[in-house]
Amino acid sequence: MTRKLGFISILLFIIYAVGMYYYIFHGNSGGIPDVLKGTVADPETFMTERELLLSEEYSKIKNFIFFVATPLEWVLYIFILLTGLSRIFEKWADFGVKWKVFKNGAYVFLLYLFTALAFYPLDFYRYYLSKNYGINTQNFSSWMRDYVIDFWINFGTTLIIVIVLYWLIQKSVKRWWIYAWLLTIPFAIFMMYIQPIVIDPLYNDFYPLKDKELEEKIISLAERANIPSDHVFEVNMAEKTNALNAYVTGIGENSRIVLWDTTLNSLTDEEILFIMAHEMGHYVEKHIYIGIALYIVSMLVGLWLIAKLMPWLISRFGTVLKINKMKDIHSLPLLLLIVSFLLFFSNPISNYISRYQETRADHYAMQLMNNPEAAVSTFQNLSKSGLSEVNPPLLVKLFRFSHPPMLERINKVAEFLEEEQ
Repeated sequence: MTRKLGFISILLFIIYAVGMYYYIFHGNSGGIPDVLKGTVADPETFMTERELLLSEEYSKIKNFIFFVATPLEWVLYIFILLTGLSRIFEKWADFGVKWKVFKNGAYVFLLYLFTALAFYPLDFYRYYLSKNYGINTQNFSSWMRDYVIDFWINFGTTLIIVIVLYWLIQKSVKRWWIYAWLLTIPFAIFMMYIQPIVIDPLYNDFYPLKDKELEEKIISLAERANIPSDHVFEVNMAEKTNALNAYVTGIGENSRIVLWDTTLNSLTDEEILFIMAHEMGHYVEKHIYIGIALYIVSMLVGLWLIAKLMPWLISRFGTVLKINKMKDIHSLPLLLLIVSFLLFFSNPISNYISRYQETRADHYAMQLMNNPEAAVSTFQNLSKSGLSEVNPPLLVKLFRFSHPPMLERINKVAEFLEEEQ
């Protein structure tokens, strides 16, 4: 039965990977509708022939990696369970310490290290790919430094969650998911609060905007939007990437709007002000707080599903997966498998909500700025800098795009002008 389940898992993954390969590399791409060819939305009007070629190649490779990476993670978790590696890690973690919390912590470290090493070649290839296509400018030592920081931050977060989760399962097999959900609320808010001041500075330097003339323009724009302007920062990203970006982060007094220095160096003041107006739209419409509320609801649904699915899978396949009880720490790969599965298939929903919010922020920026030329040129420059697909295939849009494709964003400018006339 073990071999059969392993064989079926690998076979299904191969069939899926081949199917996705043909869909992405040989299927019908998004393309440009005939009615929009030659307009400002057509990448042929603002990208060179080489940029168009690189954009198509880079996007297809990235999309394929995305669609096979998560199912490959599922195969890895199944492998760890079927081969008994999870039970072996549990034995290695039992180094004579009586306190179970330390044994569980050691197990989590062994499992996390194993999975990190297993996926390192893919992570490195992503780095190599973005560097080869001129997106990433980071040298290997700097990338490895960030990779190690990522490892320890993610491990630390995972460790806290797993230790608390399995303690709750030990205390209440039936109601653990409710207690876990209640704890996720303050934990999520705490993480969002410390993100800008504790975690982000581990990777880059953040400082108030240096360009005082531009700062005055931003202050004036913020006053028109009734937004505090002392939370605008720039970050030194030029040593790591050629891409352009800006974002809103943090909550409460730690909330801030962050501009990459690549954005400041590459765009005109009017284009930067449009981006700032877009980020102000997120601020005004409370998208961060809406995001927290949606996260809380999704966690409730997700934990409830885990509480239903995991016991059923153990009762049905526990012998094959070498899991006796849900409360045993060696069941963690199964829990992670379910979480990964739920997250992957919830992507279309979360991305749809995100695209809606981004559209709202774009509309707010166009109303505040009333500068359609700046809006169009900003979207064009964002596409060029990241070699982005302006109109991706449907599955790619559903599963990958948290922002509307650039074709849609540029079209929204035209629709906005029609509304205003």
